[in-house]
Amino acid sequence: MKYIDEFNDPALARRLLDEIHATVTRPWALMEVCGGQTHSIIRHGIDQLLPEEVELIHGPGCPVCVTPLDVIDKALEIAARPDVVFCSFGDMLRVPGTGRDLFRVKGEGGDVRVVYSPLDAVELARRLPDRQVVFFAIGFETTAPANAMAVHQARRLGLANFSLLVSHVRVPPAIEAIMAAPACRVQGFLAAGHVCSVMGTAEYPDLADRHRVPIVVTGFEPLDILEGVRRAVHQLERGEHRVENAYPRAVRDQGNPAAVRMIEEVFEVTDRNWRGIGRIPASGWRLSDAFRAYDAEHRFDVTGIRTEEPAVCRAGDVLQGLIKPTECAAFGTACTPRTPLGATMVSNEGACAAYYLYRRMTDSPAPQGARIPREEMNPVG
Repeated sequence: MKYIDEFNDPALARRLLDEIHATVTRPWALMEVCGGQTHSIIRHGIDQLLPEEVELIHGPGCPVCVTPLDVIDKALEIAARPDVVFCSFGDMLRVPGTGRDLFRVKGEGGDVRVVYSPLDAVELARRLPDRQVVFFAIGFETTAPANAMAVHQARRLGLANFSLLVSHVRVPPAIEAIMAAPACRVQGFLAAGHVCSVMGTAEYPDLADRHRVPIVVTGFEPLDILEGVRRAVHQLERGEHRVENAYPRAVRDQGNPAAVRMIEEVFEVTDRNWRGIGRIPASGWRLSDAFRAYDAEHRFDVTGIRTEEPAVCRAGDVLQGLIKPTECAAFGTACTPRTPLGATMVSNEGACAAYYLYRRMTDSPAPQGARIPREEMNPVG
């Protein structure tokens, strides 16, 4: 099947790996800023097939994982109200808040529903005029256009019973924060292809120049990731720091202008807290003044909720790339997909979930830095 077999070809993967091995002459640390890429890397063993000089650091690329605890608790408070139909994508239901999650609220009688599009929530609001319908609008730039369209549509239909609980975050300010951190070891980035398919690449050249790091826009299949690594390593070995688009089948430099216009009409840039990381300036969106009436946080008066992260959970260190999931003492013991301490263990894009699902038995007992020999691994499963 086109775009499936083509980007999982073992022979092509081997050629890319051979070129990377032949190119690298010194240690390099690259960060992928996308949870989908993290899962692909761990699932296919790409990090263990690369030369030992090339380290892949998992960044804060999971939108569920970086949704702050206080926003989760606001969602729980709103969802428990008897007049509310609370709508969310399924991967948010098991994200732990303070003492419970949305599944628990649903079990206790809250009307919590999984939807597949924010427009499904708009349709519910149209059909249920006596109920308040709230959609949990989280995510990076990728999901922002659809959420903006939902509010736009609700206003066009005159729906006074629809609102969004917004926790949108933006990737470029996160890269800025990572590079500004004193403990940063990142020397190059694999940028998230789906984000750039919406926003384009205009915000990345300045980051690459100021921090002298290559930024390669990368897809999600094994060959996409290997090509992204190959290009980043070539730049690093040559002392270059440019933005390259290794995902041209989906990404244009200008992105999707119609989607960007919709975002800019409905949202405005704001500072945003990231779970486990803290406040990053200009790193998120909130509803603009013209659409503020659709802001569930104000409608239900939950702006004052403040929380603290549990100390035993090191998800913040994982999200910043400071540790691998298996370096957390709670990983696989106190923290599992059934008993998660943090969102990185339950999200479909969380790094802890990827390690638990694909590598728990092999990585946990292995000494730090241990690698499976290339000849013993299949590069694309």
